[in-house]
Amino acid sequence: MNFENVTIHQTACVENGAKIGKNTTIGPFTIIKKDSVIGENCTIGAYNEIHEGVVVGDYCEIKSHVELRSGTIIGNNCYIDSKVTSSGNCTIQDNVTLRYDVIIARGCVIGLGSYLCPRVMTNNLDTGKSAIGGAKIGTNCFIGTNAVLNHGIELGDNVVIGSLSFVNKNIPANEVWFGNPARKYEKK
Repeated sequence: MNFENVTIHQTACVENGAKIGKNTTIGPFTIIKKDSVIGENCTIGAYNEIHEGVVVGDYCEIKSHVELRSGTIIGNNCYIDSKVTSSGNCTIQDNVTLRYDVIIARGCVIGLGSYLCPRVMTNNLDTGKSAIGGAKIGTNCFIGTNAVLNHGIELGDNVVIGSLSFVNKNIPANEVWFGNPARKYEKK
């Protein structure tokens, strides 16, 4: 393997067939599997597992203990905090921030510039354990700490979800919702 200006810690494992962009750093005990692509000017921390077929854009920072399963696509200039997990086959667009312990379900789409606070969870299974697909989150959304986004829902652009909320229905653009189940905030 011949990587241009790439720093790979001696305990990291980059499999043959993985592509690493220039000026990228791979931290200790990180595994990057074949057929994955890491963009330029990225920092990949320690103890991460990046599965086959994962694509990470340019100027991304991935902290530690992150698992990105096959089919995860991450845009440019994203921040992925520690212990984030993706189930695979999901899309995280440019300029997204995922804080620690976020779980991204299979089929989830996270729009440009969205921010998910710590421990946000999405899921893709209905109560009969049938795969429905993860949430579709619009552009510039803010999802509060410990919020849960149910399978198959859609959030419009500029939506704000309060902490500890359970979202089980579609939400139009430019609205604020909170609670369990989440309901629209009405200014008094």
